[in-house]
Amino acid sequence: MLQICVTFIMVTILAASAIPKPEEKRVVDYDLSDAQHFQNEQHNTQYDHEAFLGKEEAKTFDQLPPEREVIVDKIDADNDALVDLAELKNWIQFTQRRYIEDDVERQWKQHNPSGNETIPWEAYRKAVYGFMDDMDPRDLDRENEGFSYKAMLTRDRRRWSFADKDGDDHLSRKEFTDFLHPEDSQRMRDVVVTETIEDIDKNGDGKVSVDEYIGDMYRASEDGEEEPEWVKNERETFAKYRDKDADGFLNSEEVREWIIPADFDHAEAEARHLIYEADTDADEKLTKDEILDKYDLFVGSQATDFGEALTRHDEF
Repeated sequence: MLQICVTFIMVTILAASAIPKPEEKRVVDYDLSDAQHFQNEQHNTQYDHEAFLGKEEAKTFDQLPPEREVIVDKIDADNDALVDLAELKNWIQFTQRRYIEDDVERQWKQHNPSGNETIPWEAYRKAVYGFMDDMDPRDLDRENEGFSYKAMLTRDRRRWSFADKDGDDHLSRKEFTDFLHPEDSQRMRDVVVTETIEDIDKNGDGKVSVDEYIGDMYRASEDGEEEPEWVKNERETFAKYRDKDADGFLNSEEVREWIIPADFDHAEAEARHLIYEADTDADEKLTKDEILDKYDLFVGSQATDFGEALTRHDEF
């Protein structure tokens, strides 16, 4: 969503691997996919691809026709030639765990080349934001494409402090995991809610209006353009379900219920959706043929690298 201008190209190469851009961490279903779950009232196939294979492993099954069956065999844990809800849910959870573990491993090594037990904030700040030390203070406050590095530093400093459970300003590997992936940590939920509000709340009043809510999902391409039906439905959803106290805004608790619903299991919901879409005989289980008949739903052409999922069979 956000792009970075020419002045910062070199530092972006480093920062992009270390710092999530502000809006990357606030998708309701971020634990399964960076893609929006629904687009134009339709279930987003890209979401299914990434949820099924993992964000880094989701690439063109089309290029691997002989291996299409391998993935099904890996999901079928009891080898009964059927994939049930529990097996599919376990697979989706596995791909997410693998993505987080790989991401943390890569960044832990990047920021801790000496293999110490912790990473100090100052070392992280210097590596990621050190370029700011030599910048004109006026440039630090200037926004580029809707964000500033100063704001990102402030946000990361706050998130670091949330993750720093023992308060020593150093992060252990577990704390560093919470810092990088707060959406996956129970004790980091408050900072996820805070960051979500900051991203959507354009006028800075600390709450989310219906127009800010809609504006985060939809922007008219030209003045006077009629809103699509799905946008009108979202306005109704905001009024009926999101805005609990009917004051026209989402406060922090209402945002929390929206992005972190208490009793909602994203992996199970996605598994149920995939079974519903592919289960032609309605027995609530998938045969290999049913999955292969719908392989584009599971791993279709918009993905990134599925080959690794096939070579890492010993991890599941």
